[in-house]
Amino acid sequence: MEIELTPDLVLRAYAAGIFPMAESAAEERLVWFDPDPRAVIPLDETFHVPRRLARTLKHAPFEMAVDRDFDGVLASCAATRPDTWINSSIRRVYGELHRLGFAHSVETRRDGVLVGGLYGVAMGAAFFGESMFATVTDASKAALVHLIQRLRAGGYTLLDSQFLTPHLARFGACEIPRRDYRKQLADALQLRTDFFALDRATPPS
Repeated sequence: MEIELTPDLVLRAYAAGIFPMAESAAEERLVWFDPDPRAVIPLDETFHVPRRLARTLKHAPFEMAVDRDFDGVLASCAATRPDTWINSSIRRVYGELHRLGFAHSVETRRDGVLVGGLYGVAMGAAFFGESMFATVTDASKAALVHLIQRLRAGGYTLLDSQFLTPHLARFGACEIPRRDYRKQLADALQLRTDFFALDRATPPS
C-alpha cells in the first residue's frame, strides 16, 4: 500500500536523515534516499565564494528576499530541470511545509523579476537544501551565498546538500560518512535557531 506523503512524514524522515524524491515530474511513486556518504556545505570559514562571483556580488546586481514567493521558486526549480524529481506530491507537501513555517525560499530578483533562487526545509539548527534554479548567470549562486549568510546569522550548524555536485564543490561542499552526518544532525536538532535573524541585524535601506 502506498503511504501518503504528509508534512509530518517528511519532517520525521528528515530527522532520521532520509528524504523523498520522485523519479520524474510525471511519476507519482516516491523513492526515499539515505546517501552514504552525504554531501554537506560548511557554514564555517571553509565555505568559499569563487573570486569571480565575489566580484560580481560586490556590485549588488540582484535583489534578495526570502519567502516572498515560495511556490514560484518551487515551480521554477521543477520547470528548469529536465530531470526534476519535483512531482505533484512534492509540490503539495512542501507548499504545506512552507505554510507551517518549516520550508523556506531564498529568492533572487533583477528589476523585480524572479531570476533565481532555492528552497529547503529548516529544523532545529539544520537546513536541508532541496533544489535551486537560475534563469540568468549567477542568480542561483547569489541565493546560496545569501542562504549561508542567513544561516550563520541565525545560529545554524548544518547545511545538508544531499548529493555532491561539481557546482557545489566550488563552494567547499564535501562528502562525509553517513554516521558523521547523523551525529551532526542529531546535535543540530537539539538547538534553537532563528531563520530571520539576519533581517533584524540588517535594517532595510
